[in-house]
Amino acid sequence: MLNKKSVDDINVKGKRVLVRCDFNVPLQEGKITDENRLVAALPTIQKLIKDGGKVILCSHLGKPKGEPKPELSLAPVAVRLAELLGQPVKFAADATVVGENAKKAVAEMQDGEVVLLENTRYRAEETKNVDAFSEDLASITDIFVNDAFGTAHRAHCSNVGITKYVDTAVVGYLMQKEIDFLGNAVNNPERPFVAILGGSKVSSKISVINNLLDKVDTLIIGGGMAFTFMKAKGEEIGSSMLEADYLDYAKEMIEKAAQKGVKLLIPVDTIAAKSFSNDAEFKTVTGEEGIEEGWLGLDIGEKTSKLYADAVKEAKTVVWNGPMGVFEMSNFANGTIAVAKALAEIDATTIIGGGDSAAAVNILGFGDKMTHISTGGGASLEFLEGKELPGVAAANDK
Repeated sequence: MLNKKSVDDINVKGKRVLVRCDFNVPLQEGKITDENRLVAALPTIQKLIKDGGKVILCSHLGKPKGEPKPELSLAPVAVRLAELLGQPVKFAADATVVGENAKKAVAEMQDGEVVLLENTRYRAEETKNVDAFSEDLASITDIFVNDAFGTAHRAHCSNVGITKYVDTAVVGYLMQKEIDFLGNAVNNPERPFVAILGGSKVSSKISVINNLLDKVDTLIIGGGMAFTFMKAKGEEIGSSMLEADYLDYAKEMIEKAAQKGVKLLIPVDTIAAKSFSNDAEFKTVTGEEGIEEGWLGLDIGEKTSKLYADAVKEAKTVVWNGPMGVFEMSNFANGTIAVAKALAEIDATTIIGGGDSAAAVNILGFGDKMTHISTGGGASLEFLEGKELPGVAAANDK
């Protein structure tokens, strides 16, 4: 359980409450194409409104790199949030985030009103956690609430720096839910506990694999990272993605799994294509045959899909991070679909660790069948590595 104070532990009536949300939503021509993150933030915002706080919201959007970029303004978010909340959300359009508009809007606030600040990354100091911007943010608030799990693994002004300048810093409902789900799964899972790791690179998942081998009953490997493991076992992988520097590491992990009695599942067949394209010629290749030079593996094969689906059938807790293949291309999405379908059908706690796997599950229509879909890819990965997240650590202890 998360040993941090939450919005349930504070009295906000008449107080200015700055909430760091994760409104980093995809925009196309000024329209929000996926509003999951907005909806996920509503319970915390609604609670603070109901309790009579003056609710000031802030978030980053995209990577403006310290410059005001009109296409990365949070203005469209204010419009949609007002609709979702059923009340006005005043947008403070300041390139400096805490400028004249913001100060005036906050000064005029009544209890239960909502103001949204401009993109925090319009300020170059934000990502460098420079005191000046943290002090600016603190100057317009009495209480700080961090509800942005998606950036919890980063120490920025708007989630960590500000806590030096306010007495009360707590977490919101979304942050609490994320940490409780992930924490229980990793540290106190109902067994059998299965972890599924995909995505392109072994290098980005090294510590995760190492940490999870101490905790899981079965570890399933898919995606581009599987080829480094296949090569480590002596299989031919043709022109597939390989991180040669990590071959010894893959061998060590295979040995560690054997010593720990953990089932480590690596693909037994692959869908290999002549080029990285949905129109490319493709075929199924077994591990024994190996992939010939010039061909590259883009998905797990049918036998592997069945092997992986069977492995999760008995599970009581499953954590999944990273797709099984290039799921954006329909010819190479079947492995990811098979795993998503298997998870949708079991009676277990199923946790999807943000990023591409969350996108895949939602695109494929299995989202509502999962127990929890994390709003933070990078943050959930670092949590699975066993790292302390700066954004969580900065909140007041209970």
